[in-house]
Amino acid sequence: MQRFSVIMANLSDIRQPIEASWKRFERLMHESMQADDRLQQTVLKYIAARSGKQLRPIIVILCAQLCNPITDKTLRAAVALEMLHTASLVHDDVVDSSDTRRGQPAVHTQWSNKVAILTGDYMLAKVISLVAEVRNIRILEIVSNLGRNLSSGEMLQLHVGQSMWIDEERYLKVIDQKTAQLFQACAEAGAESAGCTPRQRNALRAYGRLLGLCFQIKDDIFDYSDLEELGKPTMSDLRDGKVTLPLIEALRRAPQDEAEDIKAKGEKLVTNGFAQEEEPRILEHIKSFVLRFKGDEYAVQRMLGYKKEATEALSVFRDSPEKKSLLALLDYAINRVQ
Repeated sequence: MQRFSVIMANLSDIRQPIEASWKRFERLMHESMQADDRLQQTVLKYIAARSGKQLRPIIVILCAQLCNPITDKTLRAAVALEMLHTASLVHDDVVDSSDTRRGQPAVHTQWSNKVAILTGDYMLAKVISLVAEVRNIRILEIVSNLGRNLSSGEMLQLHVGQSMWIDEERYLKVIDQKTAQLFQACAEAGAESAGCTPRQRNALRAYGRLLGLCFQIKDDIFDYSDLEELGKPTMSDLRDGKVTLPLIEALRRAPQDEAEDIKAKGEKLVTNGFAQEEEPRILEHIKSFVLRFKGDEYAVQRMLGYKKEATEALSVFRDSPEKKSLLALLDYAINRVQ
């Protein structure tokens, strides 16, 4: 696996140019994650306490401040997009039967499927309320289009799931709809909320999408990383029936008979066709196959290509602390270890 020599900034450093606005974002996020019903409030508090890196609102606010000073429109858009993302994860965990989220019991595991679905729906209603308060038709279009794309991406992934015959084109379509479109929407909404010029909005829109592609491909590379580096079980994507870029490329490079053998093993694996004691050996065999045919290295090169394109997209902006942070986010996406 290729190692990177870049010294990666942490998210606190990346967030530094927007720190004053970030505190306002956190207050608004806290206010938005409230409910009158006691159980609903308990679930929302549980979700809030396990919030992730919050990259999406960082992107919204950095992209806005790259053009103009931050307004309440920007902060409401940032909260709306973070809540939409979080609600989609709550629903996805039910769809995927995922028992954990960020190492903790998923909402449906902690309570029930009904509670999880209703909580996700409640958060989506909050999203609509926040976007209405922004009073910007373009931001409304961005958020509504994103909701449709996330749903379409999930349906597409279900459609191609448990099949080892997915090609790179369809894989890229899935990750574009499930991940890249979210990052793109965050960058575009930030630009729109701050009144960026059309040229600036287009540049940030492209940057966001490319950053999202880098982020997702890095996640997929993790599946074939060393256990000590990652800190979590590898091959989880394949266990869940998700065939990602490293395996797709290894199958393309391998001799036909060997590729067909791996495809057969993979399809049997994701349909629980192997005895439980056989599964670790099969997973290790597929992982060795990917590394032998350098599918992971190909995915790294694709990711670095997207990073280069994203860097070029930001060339329309003069140097500033915000631009430096957006560039650092690209380094963060490709160098992170979790």
